[in-house]
Amino acid sequence: MSEQPSAVRLTDPRALRAYAHPTRMALVGLLRVHGPLTATRAAELLGTESVASCSFHLRQLAKYGLVEEAGGGRGREKPWRATAAFTSWDASPADPDQAAAVDTLQRAVLDGYFARAAAWLAHRAEDPPEWREAAGFGDTVVRVTAEELTELLTRIEELTLPYLERTADAPDGARPVQLMQLVVPTDVRP
Repeated sequence: MSEQPSAVRLTDPRALRAYAHPTRMALVGLLRVHGPLTATRAAELLGTESVASCSFHLRQLAKYGLVEEAGGGRGREKPWRATAAFTSWDASPADPDQAAAVDTLQRAVLDGYFARAAAWLAHRAEDPPEWREAAGFGDTVVRVTAEELTELLTRIEELTLPYLERTADAPDGARPVQLMQLVVPTDVRP
């Protein structure tokens, strides 16, 4: 098995809040999936942001080490790349400012998950039948300890590694899909 894909760990509350912006998370996601992009191309792919907006957000992301210039080009036509395949943070920091920033970021991540799932649902009829059958969502409730849950998530991560490691050598017909982890206790009242 090859080594774990690279990750950037956010601890600074300012970086956590900066990354919590939906456009910035979307830009980092685009760079991770499509490789280096200019602000112009990123704006085209997003379809909701101007080139100036993308350029601004890319510079903000660079301040916190989430993206970097890929070399070549000038101004809005310089390509940017993600600095890591994953972003992580401490889920329960002791510092109150950091904890508040983590809460903001986790809410933004969850909102993004739901937005992408809703977008797929709205357009799923356009997909071929085999993709409509393969994609979807569901849930399973299991009774586990915190340690068992950690082990379960580690095993799921291990299952995805062979798919993460292939990019150019993916088989014909392969598409990027997002496996969303939503692992939360169900005995909490809304």
